[in-house]
Amino acid sequence: MNFHITSRRARELQPERRPLGYNTNPLDLATELIMFKHAKPFSGFSVNDLEKARAFYRDTLELDVADGPMDNLELQLDDDTRVFIYEKPNHVAASFTILNFPVDDVDRAVEQLKERGVRFEVYKSGDIATDEKGVHRDDDGGPKIAWFKDPAGNFLSVLEAE
Repeated sequence: MNFHITSRRARELQPERRPLGYNTNPLDLATELIMFKHAKPFSGFSVNDLEKARAFYRDTLELDVADGPMDNLELQLDDDTRVFIYEKPNHVAASFTILNFPVDDVDRAVEQLKERGVRFEVYKSGDIATDEKGVHRDDDGGPKIAWFKDPAGNFLSVLEAE
């Protein structure tokens, strides 16, 4: 014998789905809200060659790079901020900016990084058009920003802190 539940009936039988943090049962509320209470979130991204990434982030960008868990790398950006870098054989470079580095002077940062071999992206037109140095200067008051890539092709930026 086949038993068929209509879509409406199926929805009635399933538990109600609510956004995280929305719970009317006071006994469940305490456990739901503490899930992230003591967590120190971190970001991560993939590369196709861990040793090239290590050299770039350590030597070119002069960041603190340490060996991380499972033979991966960890960028320690400050006392509370770390980024996990892992090697992925079928890595595809991110098509968006994965790390933004605030600096006091974008033009100076671009020059210093160019001296270390970093090539900046130059966009001739569009919303993110840059000058010949690769610096986007927003006429509407946004930050000056310049994009470049790591050896795996992931986008990074330096942007002038306001």
